[in-house]
Amino acid sequence: METGKPARSRDTLDRRHEGIESKVEGFNDRARRALEDEFLHESVARFTKKSVASRQAALERLPEAPELRETAYRIKQETMANLDRYLEQLAGAVEERGGKVFFASDGEEVVNYVGELARRRGSKVVTKSKSMATEEIELNRRLEESYGELGLEIIETDLGEWIAQLAGDHPSHIVAPIVHMNRHQIADVLSGVAGEALPPNVEDLLQFARKRLREKFLAADIGITGVNFGVAETGTICTVTNEGNGRLVSSVPPVHVAVMGIEKVIPKLEDLSVFTRILGRSSTGQDLSVYTNLVTGPRQEGELDGPEEFHLILMDNGRSDLLGTEFEEALYCIRCGACLNVCPVYRQTGGHAYGSTYSGPIGAVITPLLKGNEEAKDLPHASSLCGACTEACPVGIPLHELLLKLRNRQVDEGLAGKGQSVAFKGFENTMKSPALYKISGKVGRMAQKPLVKDGKIGRKLPGPLAGWTGTRDLPALAKKPFRELWREGI
Repeated sequence: METGKPARSRDTLDRRHEGIESKVEGFNDRARRALEDEFLHESVARFTKKSVASRQAALERLPEAPELRETAYRIKQETMANLDRYLEQLAGAVEERGGKVFFASDGEEVVNYVGELARRRGSKVVTKSKSMATEEIELNRRLEESYGELGLEIIETDLGEWIAQLAGDHPSHIVAPIVHMNRHQIADVLSGVAGEALPPNVEDLLQFARKRLREKFLAADIGITGVNFGVAETGTICTVTNEGNGRLVSSVPPVHVAVMGIEKVIPKLEDLSVFTRILGRSSTGQDLSVYTNLVTGPRQEGELDGPEEFHLILMDNGRSDLLGTEFEEALYCIRCGACLNVCPVYRQTGGHAYGSTYSGPIGAVITPLLKGNEEAKDLPHASSLCGACTEACPVGIPLHELLLKLRNRQVDEGLAGKGQSVAFKGFENTMKSPALYKISGKVGRMAQKPLVKDGKIGRKLPGPLAGWTGTRDLPALAKKPFRELWREGI
């Protein structure tokens, strides 16, 4: 078992078209631009509406869904409480089958391990299936920068990811990477690769992509996949996809590298059935995704396919810092995207506004935890706190509560502006004092008179109050408060 720095246990943008390391801070500016993009609204709204309806229908076909949700939560809870033991068990089982295991403390160690492996093997072509973990550490860009002398060609093979890569773009949804693009835009991108104009016809575009990617599958020296679940009991890694590229990437090249966040481990093979039954239904509304791939080590004697070498990289990258904290539940996420589809903020802004691999409510939680509050201080506020995300989560993560805790932490760390702190302190004192509450109501009704039109604050408020009226109507205070109406018997 190799290790950079061991994975620790409880005891131990606008990013589009930039091609540079992501900058998370700046959600507010990116969100304002997204709100002006009508096509984005229509595309995201169409996709999320369909996804929510499909998910609901799929769950209605599964009466035991509430029990599975509770079971999944308990499995994750127990796993995180004993993560060091399960990781060691997983690593031992993989090595027993002839695989190699590397514990990476951060993205740099992942990049170096893959780069040195490619150097040792004399590799030139690397194919990748969809992997949020490698997106998180920007593996492609960093490999090209740090190991440019090797001349590596790194190809995303998930159709959406490949198109995003060709466009110099980034995925905008955990499940549907190019939900923000239409077929005409996709045709433009693929036409640039083809060297001729391709019609914006879905079937023709798919045929071109299939032919071009098949050449890469056959030429690949190394295949890299993510991992949906790693079974400690057997050393099995599971990937769940709707495209056959995952199987081609993991079985055709002589070397298969699986990059797995340490939180993806589960204790037993029987636990896998719990998660596969809720993952497909929550992500795409399918009873079961098209491909559920189980890989247990490299090709064994007598087996007809599979890689000569299998490498499992167990990546920490800040995850172990969350163990035993009030944010540990964020590690329970199975990356289904259900919280994105129901989130009123995501549905208005799309994924690129978050400036991070992970968007929507889970992104607003996990990104500040992994990258730090200073770099992602906008994201915990990218929520209406309506609780729809918590209700949709198939593992029962209390996402809106975690967002509140992150906001509280920002206040404790002094990241909240002084004006904001003063305003909320004043609001707190006013709500605690009946006299101040009464006075504030009278002052507010007098101050709003020049601004009220048709029962609403019809003009944008000045200064720091502008944010409340820039994109929404603010109802005017009633002419008489309820207490007065009560006394008058009305």
